[in-house]
Amino acid sequence: MTAPNIRPFRAEIPQAALDDLNARLAQTRWPAALSGDDWDYGVPVTYLRELAEHWRTGYDWRAHEARLNSFPQYITGIDGSDVHFLHVTSPEPDAVPLIMTHGWPGSVFEFLDVIGPLTDPRAHGGDPADAFHVVVPSIPGFGFSGPTTQGRWDHRRVARAWAELMRRLGYDSYGAQGGDFGSGISRELGIIAPDNVIGIHLNSSPTFPDGDPSTLDDLDRERLAGWARHQAETSGYVAVQATRPQTLAYALTDSPVGQLATPSAWPRPVRSHPWAAQETPTTVRLVVATSQPDSCLRLTPRSLGVRAVDLSSAWRCITTVVPAGRAVTL
Repeated sequence: MTAPNIRPFRAEIPQAALDDLNARLAQTRWPAALSGDDWDYGVPVTYLRELAEHWRTGYDWRAHEARLNSFPQYITGIDGSDVHFLHVTSPEPDAVPLIMTHGWPGSVFEFLDVIGPLTDPRAHGGDPADAFHVVVPSIPGFGFSGPTTQGRWDHRRVARAWAELMRRLGYDSYGAQGGDFGSGISRELGIIAPDNVIGIHLNSSPTFPDGDPSTLDDLDRERLAGWARHQAETSGYVAVQATRPQTLAYALTDSPVGQLATPSAWPRPVRSHPWAAQETPTTVRLVVATSQPDSCLRLTPRSLGVRAVDLSSAWRCITTVVPAGRAVTL
């Protein structure tokens, strides 16, 4: 790392902040459980109480912090915000630089399991020709990037920051990968830096058909129906974040259980996944400990460019000229 404005970083959440979090969890005022206590009205009380108790008594932040610190981390200032990032170089001389971007609510922890196979595929039974130099930044306002004090951070501004970050690291040609917000940021990076970005890979990318939906095959009609169900039943958080993020920020900043309930409200296949008991508290603890729920929320309205739950008008207009691949869940 040669750039003078890039400095090494280690995660060290003060113990006082962790003690305060545990005290807040222990003093949570719980709402009464509804009859049946199912998911029809949101996160059930019994589910969240169990997850919160695990978070308070069975979860070891220091172990996760130590794992994060086993990777090289840095901080640099870009466009008025600190940008925290992991930079892990490959032992392979012809490795391709790759910048990977998390989503909301998310963090660099999402990528820790893949950094080894990506940077050193030879050691993981892969082809060394598939090696990457991996850069994993925290979006401004997330984790150790920030908090932001300006409300105008959106996908485009983050993408411009990523282009500057890669320039500072000496990478003139690189790929980009992302999901959720990371998907939009990676697409924008391909738009603003087409001479540098050699390709993008997205594992979350809402797309909408033009023309008559009756021309779609059965699988695509099922997907479109799934999107309609999401719009009708599980997209309420988008409406709030896209219209009044600061109002919501007071509750989430003051209540760690409130923050914990947000990712827990995801669809059942996600919340029932084995990693939910570890990854959800890790991401939420990072948000709470760095006091950035408000910064995370502010990215939504600016990035969507709309004040409505219907996201199709926001996503449809985004195009890129660089090669793009997309992971599709069947």
